[in-house]
Amino acid sequence: MSASGDRASPSPCSSRGEAITEPRINDRIRVPEVRLVGPEGEQVGVVSIGEALRLAQDSELDLVEVAPMAKPPVAKLMDYGKFKYESAQKAREARRNQALTVIKEMRLRLKIDPHDYETKKGHVERFLRSGDKVKITVMFRGREQSRPEMGYRLLQRLAQDVSELGVVESNPKQDGRNMVMVIAPHRNQAATDAARRSAKAEKAAEGQGPQA
Repeated sequence: MSASGDRASPSPCSSRGEAITEPRINDRIRVPEVRLVGPEGEQVGVVSIGEALRLAQDSELDLVEVAPMAKPPVAKLMDYGKFKYESAQKAREARRNQALTVIKEMRLRLKIDPHDYETKKGHVERFLRSGDKVKITVMFRGREQSRPEMGYRLLQRLAQDVSELGVVESNPKQDGRNMVMVIAPHRNQAATDAARRSAKAEKAAEGQGPQA
């Protein structure tokens, strides 16, 4: 159980300057009574704050205010240090498993020759296998701008050719002298590759720790 006489440290601030508040615990809870919840989630009932603190001390746990706006406030008996540690671990795991979105770009000419097309398609396939999105841009020259349907067909052809690896996320659309389309890797593949990259980065970071 945390020492009841400890003073709360200043609340950290977010990047927007907003205070990040932590729940009140033990004798920082300044209310006459609370609706008490046991360590296993069982409902104890409404008790005086003195009785709640006594129960927390007897069970070597913390009294944590979990719903301050309730009438009366809800407090729970728990090991607050362990709770904070497990919450931090879960947040870290969620960040590690989060897909890391990277957008690559590939440019095509409207009158691209077959060999160059195959080369560009190979690059797109490689990007998608790595879990990255690909922005495909068809560039129009001069009078080619009057034939947007040709650019559309070229992009549709490429999307079809790589459909086993990715799906069109943003349909072809005119952007000045260019036509743009975005292809994203299939979700399962993206998540797998993102997790692999994250694990590799963590392993590399561990290898760069302090040397004896």
